Amino acid sequence: MPFRVATFLAFSLAGAVLAYAVLGQSLVWAGAWAGAALWLVLDAIRAKRLLDVMRRDVSALPSRGHGVWGELAERIRKVLRERDRQIRQSDDRLQEFLAAIQASPNGVVLIDEQGRIEWCNQTAAAQFGIDAQRDLLQHLANLVRDPAFVAYLASWNYSRDVVIDAPAQPAGHRGHPIRLSMQVHPYAGNRRMLLTRDITALEQAETMRRDFVANVSHEIRTPLTVLAGFVETLQSLPLDAEERARYLRLMAQQSQRMETLVNDLLTLSRLEGNAAPPTSQWTPVRALLAHCEEEARALSKQLSQQGHKLSFSQEADSELSGAPVELQSAMSNLLSNAVRYTPGGGEIAVTWRLLPDGRGEYSVRDTGPGVAAEHIPRLTERFYRVDRSRSRETGGTGLGLAIVKHIAQRHGGELRIESTVGKGSRFALMLPVTRVRQAAAVKARA
Repeated sequence: MPFRVATFLAFSLAGAVLAYAVLGQSLVWAGAWAGAALWLVLDAIRAKRLLDVMRRDVSALPSRGHGVWGELAERIRKVLRERDRQIRQSDDRLQEFLAAIQASPNGVVLIDEQGRIEWCNQTAAAQFGIDAQRDLLQHLANLVRDPAFVAYLASWNYSRDVVIDAPAQPAGHRGHPIRLSMQVHPYAGNRRMLLTRDITALEQAETMRRDFVANVSHEIRTPLTVLAGFVETLQSLPLDAEERARYLRLMAQQSQRMETLVNDLLTLSRLEGNAAPPTSQWTPVRALLAHCEEEARALSKQLSQQGHKLSFSQEADSELSGAPVELQSAMSNLLSNAVRYTPGGGEIAVTWRLLPDGRGEYSVRDTGPGVAAEHIPRLTERFYRVDRSRSRETGGTGLGLAIVKHIAQRHGGELRIESTVGKGSRFALMLPVTRVRQAAAVKARA
């Protein structure tokens, strides 16, 4: 401000001096006023230039100059720089927020007052089968035509969610359709945010839980009913020693069946709740096969007078890392299943070998009745049986293959099943390279 006053006075004084020198003393004040007017005109021109620059492009403001207008331009530049910085920060935060929503496993759709899509993440776009860019400002009810969802969206009563089949099923998807739980949350007046969640796994788990409880109840109720009938018979009827011994033998079989069922259930529960087996404990395959052979031959004699033709081969002297009890259980389960379901006189071949890629394979091949192709994917389900009556005759609980599958997964392996009706089956337990080593190599290092 002092500089501005000084220049104004300088212009007035210069005008007065110039008037005195040219026109005489009588027009000194006129010269002073003319100098002041000239200063005002030049000052107005500078102000107009500044305003013109601000109208055209604020970023083109001149760097700091002299006078109040130069100071004003510099201060405007500082304010604009701070505003731009804040805008960039806000934009960065917005982009981070949108990136977080994009990464969410749940779908998010923002809907305006008219029910049109303002924004959606890729999860929601994939679930609805829409294009996140192309379908902007399209009415969501026109793209998702499920009657339950359309009625829910139009009701404006969003206290609960609505569950529908996903409009878009993934390519190659088979089995149960994908189920979506959707709930709307109003915000900013009549705008709405739609949240979607894939609950397919939850519904399947709930179905499996109900089936599991029903199957356990059924499996336990059957021997309990038999035992209750035998007890009532023993209490109400006079039986001779031979009949009494026969009934007690049958009761013992049913109690053994319940005990086996409970033990298998406890085994499954333990497998699902424990940590993965360590890789530091090694067990010779030869010892595992010897135990399997002993159990299989005893079971074969018990089930059939004719017996089975059992053969065992070990192509490589190997060791396995993991839980020995679990590995033994998996191998014994596969072999006992083959003995139980192969008629007397049938052939059962047990093989251990190392595959070219270093993995180990324990396989059991039988000449039993075989399994139809439509049943194979479900054989590892709990209590799933191809022939329930035959399973009860052979003493199976329907949990053996489920146990084997869990043991294989805990050891990083897999269970493979091949079967042909009338020709037999082949069950193979595949173990990864990290769980297998050759015993000969171990001895050489020792």
